[in-house]
Amino acid sequence: MTVRIEEMTWVEYADRIGKGGVVVFVPVGSLEQHGPHLPMHCDEVIPRALSESVAKQIDGIVTPSIAFGYKSQPRSGGGNHLPGTISVDAEVVIGQVRDVIFELARHGVRQIVMMDGHYENTMFITEGIDLALRWLRFDGVKDMKVLRIGYYEFTSEETIRKVWPDGFPGWPLEHAGVMETSVMLHLHPELVHMDRLPRHPPASLPPYDVFPVTAENWPGLPKSGALNSAAGATAEKGAILYTEYVEGIRRAVCTEFRLRGTS
Repeated sequence: MTVRIEEMTWVEYADRIGKGGVVVFVPVGSLEQHGPHLPMHCDEVIPRALSESVAKQIDGIVTPSIAFGYKSQPRSGGGNHLPGTISVDAEVVIGQVRDVIFELARHGVRQIVMMDGHYENTMFITEGIDLALRWLRFDGVKDMKVLRIGYYEFTSEETIRKVWPDGFPGWPLEHAGVMETSVMLHLHPELVHMDRLPRHPPASLPPYDVFPVTAENWPGLPKSGALNSAAGATAEKGAILYTEYVEGIRRAVCTEFRLRGTS
């Protein structure tokens, strides 16, 4: 049985929702450059895959992704000025999150996971959730619960030591780095070009932002678009990370929505 809402008939979907207790996952990503070795839809592909993996274990449902995200920032994504990145304004992210929650609530859904794969989306997803819940309460819907999950936050210290034996550079510098490259090698090795892997040192960036974002204003930004080398990435590391993410997210969802299978 499929977990993808778009592959169901409306009758099948209504029957699933009508039974109550269904968790609906909404992947939220971006189309953003990820260096010369990774495809530009990493931030959408990974949260969608994780959503589907967890949904299959708990009889959940996954919507199509919100595929365009907020503007890439130099210190966490290389910058919105790089070719290929297609971003939207904050109000667009907020509005899409709010409206999708509204629509799911109208169907009778009361348990939602917003699965975020793009760091810059974080507070705008939060705002969309807040606005949706506020207006749903005005309409008398008071039993809605929403989780916002950034999947990479489920990386344990033990796994960090395994994946980055020479030291973890921190999540901002991991843009197009070892984690995303390894997970993509695990999920879609045919889309990863290890022969094009940048091998430059980590980006040297100031502890502040400069606008407008240009190469002249940000001389420490690597031209590759990656903020660090992913030379240590392997499919085996990707499997370790992905397995931990699926299990951690499953446990969190089961705990928060009081589903069976929390152990």
